Order: sequence, then structure tokens, then C-alpha cells
Amino acid sequence: MLAYARVNWIILKTSIEERFVYRADFAFATLMRFLPIVTQIFLWRAIYEYDGSDDSQLEMKSYTYPTMVAYYLLAMVGRAFSSMPGLASGIARDVRDGTIKKYLTQPIDMLGYLFWHRVAHKLVYYAVAIGPFALVFFLCRDYFPGWPRNPWTIVAFAASLVMGFLMGFLIEALIGLISFWFLEVSSLLFIYMMLNYFLSGHMIPLEWLGGFGAWIGYLPFKYLAYVPAAIMLEKDGYTLGGGLEQQLVIQLAWIVALLVANRVAFARGVRRYGAFGG
Repeated sequence: MLAYARVNWIILKTSIEERFVYRADFAFATLMRFLPIVTQIFLWRAIYEYDGSDDSQLEMKSYTYPTMVAYYLLAMVGRAFSSMPGLASGIARDVRDGTIKKYLTQPIDMLGYLFWHRVAHKLVYYAVAIGPFALVFFLCRDYFPGWPRNPWTIVAFAASLVMGFLMGFLIEALIGLISFWFLEVSSLLFIYMMLNYFLSGHMIPLEWLGGFGAWIGYLPFKYLAYVPAAIMLEKDGYTLGGGLEQQLVIQLAWIVALLVANRVAFARGVRRYGAFGG
């Protein structure tokens, strides 16, 4: 057990050091991701002012302009935890060019290595992005209704973010593992990204989808962006004693199911995998 923990610590430490090798490039790319946030805030303002009324009073599906901005910023935090750029395509590339052999010939679990590699990425990302995030939230502080009435809501919010990270990792890893059967998964990944952008609540709140939104509630996508935002805004069904506990249990169940699916896909994929050469 200690040896396993030591290996994971070395992977995490090495991955963090790799991120800091090109720290200027990493920091610049991270900061550029904040530009769409600013443009999106102005876009929603234009939408709410379209009818010429006071944008702070106009309400669409229980969302005023301030509530919409608060929701969007919180959903962006959720997306920052759950997004895994390059994970699925990286696994597919390793399978296609035979690089995956290093995980099969060395005493290192591939999924475990990729997990700690992503943890390192997120740690460095937030070390760089915490300043811009704090600035954006400070400038938009008047749009938020205030801190939740129950401090345990913040704990639930943090738990949903961590579980959102796990779900995002497991979903993209599972897509990547499909490359054991189909070497090219770029089309499947594109479809997933489009569905994720729409069904996770990143584009618009899920309440705006009407009856279709209820069906989406059975899918795992909403836990990647919508649920963390709904918890902090204390939306109906996401308050302590009002359905929040059930939502967190369902999210945990999805993580367990996705973990089992990943392990089964990896075990069966390795059995059918064949590679030659050095």
C-alpha cells in the first residue's frame, strides 16, 4: 500500500514539474480562457435588454440578468473542474501508435497514471487561474444573491466539484478506451463535446429545456456544470433537506458505474490488443 502511494506521489510530483517547464505558455493559455467569460456576460446583457426593459427586472424562466450571470460563472467553475481536454484523444493516440505498451510492460496502472496526471494539471491550472477567477467574481459580486443560508451548502458545492472532476475524467477515459475497438474516436469525441456543452447546462440552464430537461436529469451530464451552480444558488431540488442529498448520492453512483465500465473496457481491450516492434 505504501509503495502504491509512493508511486502515485512520484507521478503527481513529476506531472506538476512538467507543467512548470513551459509555465509562461501554460499561464498565457489559461488566461486566454477568461476572454469568453467576459464576452458571454455582455451577450446575456444584450439578450435581457432586447425588449427595452430594465435588464435587472426582466425574468426568463426564474432567471433575472444578475441570476443568469451568477449561474454562468458558477457553471464555468464546474466546467473548469470537469473538462478533460486531450484525455480521450491522447488514449486513442497511444493505442494507435503502440505507446500504450509502456503501461502493459511496466508496473504502472494506465488509468491511475492518467488520473494523477490530470490532478496535477488541475492543481497547476488553479494555481494560475485563482487570481483571474477571484477578480471576475469580485467584479461581479453584486450579481450574486449572497452566501448560502446553510454553510453545509458550500461543503456540498465543493463535493459536487470534486465528483464532477471524477465524472469528467471517467467519461473521457471511457471514450478513449473505445479506441481498442475503433482506432479513430475523434468523431465520437466531437459528438460527446457537443452533447456535453448543451446537456451539462453550460450553454443554458436546464430549466429552459422544459420537459426535455427532466429527461436530461437521468443522464450524467448535468453533474459536470449545472449541479454545482444549482447548489450554490440553492435552486429547487438542490437544497439541504430538499433533494440535494439525493442528487449527490446519484452523482456518486454514476462515478462507481463509470469506474466499473472503465475497468471492464480496459481489461477487455488489452486482451484483444496487439502490437509489434520495439
